[in-house]
Formats: sequence, C-alpha cells, structure tokens
Amino acid sequence: MRIAQVAPLYESVPPHLYGGTERVVSYLTEALVKEGHEVTLFASGDSVTEARLIAPCERALRLSGTCQDPLVYHVMALDQVVSMATADEFDLIHFHTDYMHFPTSKNLEVTNLTTLHGRLDLPDLEPLFKCFHQMPLVSISKSQRLPVATANWVGNVYHGLPVDLLAPRNKPGNYLAFLGRISPEKRPDRAIRIALQAGIPLKIAAKIDHVDRQYFEEKIQPLLNKPGIEFIGEITEAEKSSFLGNAIAYLFPIDWPEPFGLTMIEAMACGTPTIAFRCGSVPEVLKDGVTGFIVESEEEAVNAVRRVETLDRTLVRSEFVRRFSDVRMANDYLRVYEQMLLTSDSAAPVRRAGPHSTAVI
Repeated sequence: MRIAQVAPLYESVPPHLYGGTERVVSYLTEALVKEGHEVTLFASGDSVTEARLIAPCERALRLSGTCQDPLVYHVMALDQVVSMATADEFDLIHFHTDYMHFPTSKNLEVTNLTTLHGRLDLPDLEPLFKCFHQMPLVSISKSQRLPVATANWVGNVYHGLPVDLLAPRNKPGNYLAFLGRISPEKRPDRAIRIALQAGIPLKIAAKIDHVDRQYFEEKIQPLLNKPGIEFIGEITEAEKSSFLGNAIAYLFPIDWPEPFGLTMIEAMACGTPTIAFRCGSVPEVLKDGVTGFIVESEEEAVNAVRRVETLDRTLVRSEFVRRFSDVRMANDYLRVYEQMLLTSDSAAPVRRAGPHSTAVI
C-alpha cells in the first residue's frame, strides 16, 4: 500500500530530545516500511527514516532557533501533501497534525484519516467536531474520546514501541524517576512530595517549555533544593534505558485527562513499574498490581512506592511486549486502513491485524 504519514514539524521524526507524537509517527512509519509498504513521511529535514522523506523545513521547528511562525511550514507541508495526493501518489493519507488540515482534507478524493494525539476536553473542540462531523478519526485511548464521543471515530489504536528500543533491567538502583515535561498538569510537585515522604531520591528528566517557565520558577525550582531531589533536564532516547531501567519505580502523578502517556510504556519496556494517578488513559494502559499501581492520592502513592518491589519486573516487560509493540500498533492501523479503503470502494490487499490486535472499529 502507498501510505503518506504527515507529522507535526515541531520535532524531528524521531525527536532528538522530548517529543511524543513525532516519536510515535516514527515507530509507526518504520514498522510499516518493514511490513513492505511504500511509505512517504512528511516531516522536518533532520528526521531519520527508511521511508521517502518530504521535508517542508530543514530542521525541527522547536530547536531551529530561527522559526517565529511554525504555521507557515505546516501550511507548506499541507500544500505538498495535497499536490502529491492530486497526482495519485497515495492510496491513503494518515494525518497526525491535529485538525488544521480538516478544511482541505475533507475535500480530498484520496482516503485519509487523522489520529488525534492531544486532549479533547477543551470546550472549543465540541463545535469543531460538529462542523467536521464526517472526518475519520482515530483515538489513542478510549477515555480520550469521551468529551467528543459523537465524533466520527473509525478506530482506537494504542501506541507501541520497537521491542528492542529500550533494554529491561531486573535489578534497579535506589531512586524514583520522573520523565517528560515540567507543567502543571504533569504535577512534578506531587512527584517531589511523594519521593520525600517515601524517603527515596528522585531524579527528574524533563524539558521546560517557554509557556511553563514561570510555573517552573515559582512552583518547582524552590523544591529542587530538598534532599535527594535531582533535576537533570531533557534526556535523549539513548539515555532512557539507563534512566528508567535503574529506577525503583516511575512516577506518573498526572492531574489531567492524559490521552495515552507514552512514558508509561517506555517504563514498562525497561521492566520498571509505574505508579500513576487514576486519570485519563491510565487504567487502560496500566494493569494495577501487575505493571504498576494506580492511586488516587499522594498518600496512596507513597504506600505504593513501599510495595513496588513486590512486582515482578520480568512480568512488567513481558506485558509491554505483548500489548505495546510497534508491530502490534502497525497491524492495528493496517486493519483500520483496510476497513476505510473497503468502505470507500478502493480496496487494496493489506496484511490483516495480528492476534494481539487492539484496534477498535
């Protein structure tokens, strides 16, 4: 099948540092190429892929140092997608760029769908999805759908990672880990308090966006001088195995409707249990008492830290391999692609989903 994957341009594919959506697009793209599909990836020029790369900009926009208006490059990318689609270069186009393409893609003759990677509980989105009620959408968790349940959902596909990307470690070190982004909804303040109450050091590997700089300086920075609290900053993909694998547990103390939570399965891949607050997708991703503990308060989280060594880290890793591999993700998307092509009377031979498929049509 000739498939176009359209990524955001803020980070490279895969990202050099922090980045969730672009990371997932990378894993999906490479898995589809390995399956023998002809994939075209629209992404920044510093992306690395086995697919054909179409680059509307030379570098990822967040790290370029010169980009002042990222919308310019996304408009250019959309124009390239439409031009190539009009020239009949694709059987299907898969967008990962939120909803900016809706006014254009709704008129494309080529079958297309959109995976929504962000939160959908914002009031402004309800009229948007009513306006574009026919746009085919894929969710990344069932809980993500709830605010706009009547939208045109054609599938639900959980994220996946290459099984050899992160190495499991059966004997952890002596610290707790917090990974991702410093922001109010990620609640690093909770992670710090949990670690302090548990009496275990905490390592924080996280980026700080400009919009969250004031929050960091006013709420988090004063807590970093507490005993055992270490702020590392952003880390690379290559550093994650050591950072997560050596942790006693990964803390995910979120305070928002998390659409998926890629870092939870990254921790799983390292065999590291996650202690997460019951929000958004957490109950879908974690198996309470198997791959971690789901809690509803800081007190419960502290108690979970004290029980986490009872969990089998080899079982945590095996659950990751069974449920969250890139091959499973790719097969689930192929199942959705095939159904859409059949529905549009443009069927093409596609490999069907494997036995562990979690795609929901």
